[in-house]
Amino acid sequence: MEHKLDYKKTFTLGFGFFAISITWSVYNAFMPLLLGNYLKSAALIGFIMTIDNYLALFIQPAVGFYSDKINTKFGRRMPFIMVGMPLAAVFMFLIPQTKSLYALVFALLFMNLSMSIYRSPVIALMPDITAKQHRSKSNSIINFMGGIGSLIAYLIGGRLFELNEGYPFILSSFLILFSFGVLFLKIKEHRDVLHYESAEEKRNLIQGLGIAWKDKNARNLLFAICSWFIAYNGIETFFTKYGQSYLGIQPAQATTTLAFISLSFLVFAIPAGIIGTKIGKKNTIRMGVGLAVILTLTLYLLKPQQSNMLLYMRILFLGVGFAWASININSYPLVADMSPLGLLGTYTGVYYLFSSIANIISPVLLGFLIDLIGYQIVFLYGAFFFGLAFLFISQVHDKRAENGND
Repeated sequence: MEHKLDYKKTFTLGFGFFAISITWSVYNAFMPLLLGNYLKSAALIGFIMTIDNYLALFIQPAVGFYSDKINTKFGRRMPFIMVGMPLAAVFMFLIPQTKSLYALVFALLFMNLSMSIYRSPVIALMPDITAKQHRSKSNSIINFMGGIGSLIAYLIGGRLFELNEGYPFILSSFLILFSFGVLFLKIKEHRDVLHYESAEEKRNLIQGLGIAWKDKNARNLLFAICSWFIAYNGIETFFTKYGQSYLGIQPAQATTTLAFISLSFLVFAIPAGIIGTKIGKKNTIRMGVGLAVILTLTLYLLKPQQSNMLLYMRILFLGVGFAWASININSYPLVADMSPLGLLGTYTGVYYLFSSIANIISPVLLGFLIDLIGYQIVFLYGAFFFGLAFLFISQVHDKRAENGND
């Protein structure tokens, strides 16, 4: 029996990704500035920005694995969402209320712990409720919703930050709660899930992770994912400080410039899913990564004193948004397609495990390079790791990766 894509249900599920995107965008854009009130070293700011990811290394794969195993009256994924989303909203609200570095680190730590509880389950719901042949399209719709979240964070958040440093975090907190309400009321797992895949044999968490690691194609894909997240996370984390310290622009101008990536991502999210379905997920990702290398190298060559520098940067950022949509829309469906029977939640957790490793490495490594060389290194760093991602994705040779309609 062929299942059609339920657009209404997919858009509803997109509120989960909307909440994730607005939270990370606010966190990455404004947290370094809040930490900058207490600290001067870019490397130390970068290290604090990664603390949460150490938790995610253990929590997200475990949560993904256990969400494959449990079965409650709310379903498999929803119990984790019911705990994680409200807690994330509470701690996001508390972040700007803190009065010391220790309190700020405590709040950001628990905010990210809460995010780790619900992130894998909310994403795993997409393939749960979507037939395999529609996953790229479905993921494009969900990421479109995520793009709206990022756009709100950068455009509205940037303006709110000028009024009060805490306002973007408070806005994000209320939007997480709103999104949770929509998900909880509109998605009923026992009604909406097409089928939960059951494993042929019982496996523990370590065995599940081992299966992913032993698959050469999955391993190359995971290394590619790690590399492009290192590139993107570094640029996103330090761009407001880069704008302030190297370009000599205001934080609001910097976040408005970042919004051009989100705007372009928003426009191209659904087309990227359609392209992935037509020419294959792997081919679309390779195209996006190759373009990202060219664009970040061009951005590196821009100098602060150039006339119309900000205009050129914003035009190039539109291209970066298209490249990032091509990569991001198709990468998780490719991971989901590679997951063996009964290990979808585990593979989702592994996907986030490798993105968490990237988020641990990137701010510290780029912060160290900035302290050593200066902020001009930011886009060269991005180009290098996008180039590495291109090499890894080119090594993925799998019949599931070659087909758009697999």
